[in-house]
Parts: sequence; structure tokens; C-alpha cells
Amino acid sequence: MLDFDQKDAPSAEEPALCVLKFGSSVLEREADYAAAAAEVYRHVRAGEKVIAVVSALAGETDALLAQSAAVGGAAPDRLVARLARVGELKSAALMALALARIGVRASALDPDEMKLQAEGEALDADLVSLDAGVIDHALQSHEVVVAPGFCAVHEAHGVVTLGRGGTDLTAVFFAAQTGARRVRLIKDVDGVYAEDPAKNPNAERFAELDYDAAARASSGLIQPKAIEAAKQAGVVIEVAALGAGDATRIAAAPARKAPAHVARPLRVALLGCGAVGAGVLAHLRQRADLFEMNPVLVRNPAKHAAAGVVCTDRLDRALSGGPDLVVEVMGGADEPAHIMSGALQAGAAVVTANKAAVAKHYDSLHAAARASGAALRFSAAVGGGTPILELLEQLADGPGVASAEGVMNGTGNFILSKLGEGAAFDDALAEAQALGFAEADPSADVEGHDAADKLSLVIRAAFGVELAPDAIAKQSLDRVGPEQAQNALARGEIYKQIASCRLAADGSVEACVEVRPVPFDHPLAGARNEENRLVALDRSGRRHALYGKGAGRWPTAAAVFADIMDVQRAFAASAQARLAPPPVLKRA
Repeated sequence: MLDFDQKDAPSAEEPALCVLKFGSSVLEREADYAAAAAEVYRHVRAGEKVIAVVSALAGETDALLAQSAAVGGAAPDRLVARLARVGELKSAALMALALARIGVRASALDPDEMKLQAEGEALDADLVSLDAGVIDHALQSHEVVVAPGFCAVHEAHGVVTLGRGGTDLTAVFFAAQTGARRVRLIKDVDGVYAEDPAKNPNAERFAELDYDAAARASSGLIQPKAIEAAKQAGVVIEVAALGAGDATRIAAAPARKAPAHVARPLRVALLGCGAVGAGVLAHLRQRADLFEMNPVLVRNPAKHAAAGVVCTDRLDRALSGGPDLVVEVMGGADEPAHIMSGALQAGAAVVTANKAAVAKHYDSLHAAARASGAALRFSAAVGGGTPILELLEQLADGPGVASAEGVMNGTGNFILSKLGEGAAFDDALAEAQALGFAEADPSADVEGHDAADKLSLVIRAAFGVELAPDAIAKQSLDRVGPEQAQNALARGEIYKQIASCRLAADGSVEACVEVRPVPFDHPLAGARNEENRLVALDRSGRRHALYGKGAGRWPTAAAVFADIMDVQRAFAASAQARLAPPPVLKRA
């Protein structure tokens, strides 16, 4: 998703790097990889590169050790280690697959590929070296490197494991070797407590601890060798739950207690349960600790009887009880915008993937949000799971944006590819409709209206300028025929539907949606089917490129759910701040 061309600005900063560790306490079953992938995506869309270190699924290592004893008896430890590592290798592959499904470019690397070396006993070794260049190379073309924890290579034994909790040690070691700013250990608790919260529900949680105090307080939660390694390397450890906004921070700092968590679950109204809505619903149901569902608004409740939630075709029922959050994934423009505006005026936060509604009614929706103080979020409206708006907003707050151009319509990609293969336009369109890339009424995609809606939002994020979709010049896909497309391929070019905008010298914005050929080596040339790409040039001359899936259930649902979790964390932080004790004022 995120790539930086250092040729344009050799002195520019690299993206921030963090290490996330997922243990078996949060990877209990196969379905948990979706939640872990959502946690990784949260960091990726914030502009970070990620090293994700994973444990085996809960119970899998124990089962492998039992299998080793059953088959091999008292076998040499070096042979036991070969079997014990299998759970971690499998888990890393599954994690990479879960990330690929939501459009995050991930590379899964095994210990031997990274030259992750260890010394010591075959079943309780210590890490000593890593070829960080291998990871750096992988991160040049991927957002995430997924690595198995708990295992490494050994000069004498060949393969070794790192003892119980060894994935913690691997995560800390990776942070130290790659210069990551922090390592975040994702656990089934939201930090380090003064007492076991399972035994004492009123146990106090730490906001901060030094390494020695953490070693004493976190017995059984964090591997002691990992804490010691972090202390020696000066690596900051964060201990947090999935999706949490805060964490216990372990660093060279005095102990400090955290305020109690007081937030209740958010009441959510989900409007629409089609392809994207069903994906969002799956995410919401997986976090029943954070969200309570209103009846889900659908056209035909009987059709959704197996969804596992109450459905309704009545808007008043879907919005009953004053929801905290309204998630709009119905489609359309005017009616959805009217519903969202009403929800915002009532003080409910709104999350949507509806580019047409937001582009057409941008000002009125934002005015309603400002008047009530409610949040309005629409990351998925442009780029699906590709964080285009986030990148542009970051650049706008920093060096500023000079220009941006992108491929932001999967239907256009598909049709133009088929034309290059010699298909007639009508046949290519019919196939796109049959595969679900194009709607029954394909005019929004073919005539460039969909891309113009997205470009209007891109211009808002990049330049803070209003340019309505109707005011953007557009070219139709049908201006290109099979012969033109094939001739372009023969000369090393490929036709793309490209939405572009740039800041003119007088401060105005020039924008258009055009269908034109680009060279094979152009950053936009490789976009296929639902993939979206964007290239932005900032005002310092540095180029920024984004790649990702711009459509489909899981990439779009991941972006919508990321917005939902942003709202939830803000809600929790606000509730906590309201109950925090006032500061102690010293007398003069």
C-alpha cells in the first residue's frame, strides 16, 4: 500500500517501523487472524511499516510436543524442535493470507530466510543475530513482514526453539535489530496489572513501568528474557489488547498507574448488509465486548435470516434507542446523505463507504458533524482498503501536496485489460458485469462518474478545495477500442482510466478523469481488476505511491471497521477523561 521513492528525495525520512506481536492468547482459532489483520491494518493506514511476529494457534505447540513424545519417545531435543516450530511457520503463512485478503501487501519470511541465528539449547535458545537487510528489502515492496516467533536456526542443531514465551523475545530482538521505534505485545489483557485481574476485578493497571518493575509485575505475561533484552537494547515495550488505544508502556521510566476503563459498549446501527455490510457485520460481531447491535437495516429481512442478528426493513427500527454510531453502507447519494445528516445532528458518529453521498453532500454533512461535535469518517469511500485519504491528509499537514493521480476504478481496469486482449467493448463490459466488477447500470464506472466522485474527495483531502464531481472533466472508457489497446501494448504502454489533480500557480486546482496509455514502468500501469493505485507528489518534490485493493468485501470492510475502531477508541478516551480526577493545583 505504501511506497516511497527515495530517488526523488534522498534525505526524506523513511516510514516509521513498529513490531507487533500476536501470541496464542489472541490467536485461539482460525477466525482470529481476521482481527489480527485488522490490528495490523490500523498501523499501516497510519503510515507505518510493520513487522508482525506470530505465535502458533492456542494449544498447537502443546499438541505438537505431545505428538513428538507419542511418535519419538525421548527423542533428541534437536528433532523435537523441528516439529515444535511447525505451528509458528503455519501461523505466519495464515497471517500473511489474512492480510492479503484485505489488500495489505505482506511478505512471510522464515527464520532461515532472515538468517535469524540462535545459540544455546535446542528447546530454549537465545537469539544472537539477524540479517536486517532481508527485512528491509522485503519492506521496500510490502507494508508488512510476517515472521514466526519461537524458532530460529542454529549452527549445530540446525533448528531451535526459544522456550515458553519465545515469541516475546523474537519481537523485542527484531525491534532492536531493525531500529523499530517500539514493540507492541498484543495480549488477551489490556496491560500489566498490579494484581491478576482475573482474581481481582478491581486490580490497578499500570500506564508505565520500568523494566525491573515490569519483570516482577508481569510474571507469566511477558517472557523474562524478552524484558531483559529490551532493557539492554533500550527498546520500549507496549502491552495492549487488540484494538486498544492505550497500553502499559515499559521503558526507563518510573511506575505510573492508569485510570480505570469506564467505557460501555457502543450501540451501533448498521444500515445495509450487502457485500461490504456483511463484512463489517462480521467484524462487529467478533468484538461483542465493544459493540451492541441495533436491528440491521436490509431490504429483505427474510433473506438475512441466517445472518445471526435481528434484521429489519424499517429505518426507524434500525435507528431506535439513539445509537452512538451509525454505519451507512447502503449506496446511493441523496437519501443516505439525508439519513447520515440526521444521525450527525442527533449526536451519533457516522462511518460510511459511500463516496457518491459524501462527495455530493460534503459541506452539509461536515456542517452537521461540526454542529454536534460528532465524528464523520469515510476512509473507505476512496480506495476501499487503500488508505488514500489518510496519506493525502498527512501530506497536507506536512509538506503539502503538489499533485496526485490514481487508478481508482476496478471496472475500468478490467475492461481496458480485456480490450488489450482483443475483446470488443460490449463483451468486456458484459464479462465485468458477470464477475461483479460492474453494476447492472455501468454508467458510473464507464463514464468516469465513480472516479470523479473519488477525485472530488481526493481534492478536498489534498488541497482543502471544493470541486464538485460534476465540475470535473471526464472521458468515457468506450473511447478506446481493441485495436487502440493492442497497439498501445505493442509499443510498451497500457491504457488506464486515470483521475488526476494538481495545484496550479494561481492556487486553483486542475482536475480530470481521462483514459490514456502509460508506459509499463509507470507506477499506475500495474493496477489490475480491483486494485487501486495513487501517486502523489508533495511540494518538496518527493513522490509517494500507494497500492492496494480498492473494492471487494474484505478490503472495504477492513477500512470501514478501522474507522469504527477509531470512533470507539475516541469514545473510550472521552469517557475516561470525564472521570479522571482533576489536577492538583499548587498554591503560589
